[in-house]
Amino acid sequence: MSGATTTPAPPAAPPKSPAPRLRTPRRPHSPGRPRRSILLTVLTGIVLVYSLLPLVWLLISATKTQEGLAGSFGLWFDGDFSLWDNITETFTYQDGVFGRWFLNTLMYVVVGAGGATFLAVLGGYALAKFTFPGKRAVFAVVIGAVAVPTTALAVPTFLMFSKIGLTDTPWAVIIPSLISPFGLYLMWVFATEAIPTELMEAARIDGASELRTFFQVALPLLAPGTVTVLLFTTVTTWNNYFLPLIMLKDPDWYPLTLGLDAWNKQAATAGGEAVFNLVVTGSLLTVVPLIAAFLLLQKYWQSGLSAGSVKE
Repeated sequence: MSGATTTPAPPAAPPKSPAPRLRTPRRPHSPGRPRRSILLTVLTGIVLVYSLLPLVWLLISATKTQEGLAGSFGLWFDGDFSLWDNITETFTYQDGVFGRWFLNTLMYVVVGAGGATFLAVLGGYALAKFTFPGKRAVFAVVIGAVAVPTTALAVPTFLMFSKIGLTDTPWAVIIPSLISPFGLYLMWVFATEAIPTELMEAARIDGASELRTFFQVALPLLAPGTVTVLLFTTVTTWNNYFLPLIMLKDPDWYPLTLGLDAWNKQAATAGGEAVFNLVVTGSLLTVVPLIAAFLLLQKYWQSGLSAGSVKE
């Protein structure tokens, strides 16, 4: 045996364990990217169908004749497409009284809803930016007026107008429409946050009067709230039914809501003619201006959200 030493063999390496599986990292939520929710999508779709289904029925039914309304499926067209004939007959029936009703409704909206919006803007601005004795009492009165339903005030309003001889006149509909407690409260809250007090003080230091400060400084900042109140008052006045019902007797002063109801009820009277196709067509023509108003005013509403912003 030789004298060379034998080097011991190195110890065997332990068996390699499988590499741990890494969990897939969650994708970070981007603030500009909304989360997707299947439940919310389904609920939104149900609300959309619920909202559009009556409008679809109205549009389809307006294309049918009087006989087609009773003899066909409600959500599908009849064989005879009579939309244009129905529109023509609606405007010519009873010597064109539908056009008179349309102009009456337009007058009530322009004077009543427009005046209510203007008064709400003036009152909300004054209550938000000026301090005076009794301000808390005014706030309590406004909140109480919002809580009182308009139907509860209909009979007292009728008795008051009958005493001064204004019933069966357009003023019996216009004057009550000028008061909008909800619009006043909304403009009060909006003006409190939308108009910086420093901006008003700067205008006064520059020598601007209170009237000029309101029209040139405050009013542009109040544009989103003004459009919102105008939409609410327009829809309320356009769809007003109960107040004209108790105030007006002369059909020449009827709004569209009362006139179409009279057409709808005349089929139940002795010798009355059933004109349900004209009622449906007139209802469609009544809805179109409201849709157009929302689409047109929404553009100014969205653009006004960033108008007149002040960098703090």
